[in-house]
Amino acid sequence: MVRMSAVPMSEHVVLVTGGARGLGAHVVSAVAAQGARVVINYRRSRDAALALAEKIGEQAFVVGADVTDRDAVHHMIATAAKHFDAPVTAVINNALPDYSFNGDERSHADDLTWRELDTQLHGIVGGALTTIQAALPGMREAGGGRVINIGTNLVQNPVVPYHDYTAAKAALLALTRTLSHDLGPDGITVNMVSGGLLRTTDASAATPEAVFDAIAASTPLRSVTTPAEFADAVLFFLSPWSRAVTGQNLVVDGGLVKN
Repeated sequence: MVRMSAVPMSEHVVLVTGGARGLGAHVVSAVAAQGARVVINYRRSRDAALALAEKIGEQAFVVGADVTDRDAVHHMIATAAKHFDAPVTAVINNALPDYSFNGDERSHADDLTWRELDTQLHGIVGGALTTIQAALPGMREAGGGRVINIGTNLVQNPVVPYHDYTAAKAALLALTRTLSHDLGPDGITVNMVSGGLLRTTDASAATPEAVFDAIAASTPLRSVTTPAEFADAVLFFLSPWSRAVTGQNLVVDGGLVKN
C-alpha cells in the first residue's frame, strides 16, 4: 500500500472545520482547486456552506456539526465517508468558538476569568482533538493521513494580549507536536500553520486601514498576508512534498514573526 503521505492531493478527502466562510472558505477553495474532495463543515453558516459547495461542484460535500460534540463529529466523518465512498484522510482544524477580536473590549489580567479560558480551550483544543480522533480509524485504514491545525502568530508575538484565545492556540501547538509522535508510525503527519492579521476576513473587516499599513511596513515583504496566500501554505502540508515534515509550526505572516 502507498502511504497517503506520498499520494497527490487529488486523492485525499479533506475535512475543513469552520469551512463555510472567512479563512475556512479560502482553504476549501484552494483544496478543491487541487482536485481534492472536500468536506465543508459548518456550525451556523449553512447557507454560506451550501453556496460555496455549489460553486465548487461535485467535489464538495456539506455537513453541519459542532466540533465540540463528539457524537455529531463522528456522524459527520461517517456521513462524509459514505458520500465519497472513501475515508476522510486529511483534517484541517480551522473552527473557532465565538470570539470578538476587539482590543478595547478584551479581558485584562485583573478581570480575565477561567470560564473565558475554558471556552476557548474547549472549542479550539477540544474541537480539534475530537475531530482528529473521529478521523483516525479512516486514516489508518487508508494507510496514513494529514492533520493541519490553524494557529496564530500571537503565540510568538502577542501584540494584542487576547489571553484566552492565545492560550488555547498555544495549547493546540503543543498538542500538534505531541500528537505527531503518537501518529507518525501510522503515516499520519500533524502540523500547524499560523497566521496573523489577514487582509481581509470577517475577523479583520473592521480593522482600520492605518493598522494594515503599519503591519505591512513592519514585514520584510512589506505586505499583509491575504487569506489566499495563507491557504497556499496549508496546501504544502497536504502535498507529497511535505511527507517528511511533522510536528512543525509554519508562521505565514510575511516575515513579521521569525519563528
